[in-house]
Amino acid sequence: MVADMGRALLVLANEHFRQKAIDWIRRAPVDTRVEFKGPKRTTPQNDRMWAMLTDLSLQLAWYGQQLTPEDWKLVMLDALRREKSEQVRMVPNTDGSGFVPLGTSSSDLSKDEMTDLIEIIFAFGAQNGVEWSEPKGKAA
Repeated sequence: MVADMGRALLVLANEHFRQKAIDWIRRAPVDTRVEFKGPKRTTPQNDRMWAMLTDLSLQLAWYGQQLTPEDWKLVMLDALRREKSEQVRMVPNTDGSGFVPLGTSSSDLSKDEMTDLIEIIFAFGAQNGVEWSEPKGKAA
């Protein structure tokens, strides 16, 4: 699989996959890129995040606007990036009427990053009197 690999993903879930990764690394051509990421966010974390973002959207106006849970997700991801001192990049939108933030997707967050994001959302909501509801199971 290595010579014409293109892209591949292995989760080091057991010794078999760990050995497969070692084999791929040994056989990989020079200049192959390898990326290691922590464990991906969990389904309960995802459910909690969407419940909290929904609570924000139902209970708060942001600078006079009602934001959707998806809008709130972008606001909170920006807060996570700033807390981690990551550079937030903005580019003009296609018609020049505003800006688009470039950066992290919540689907790419590790368990630890998702925990940090949920803590940021919780702190923000607590400061703004949000009453939290429980996740309803599957994420929206």
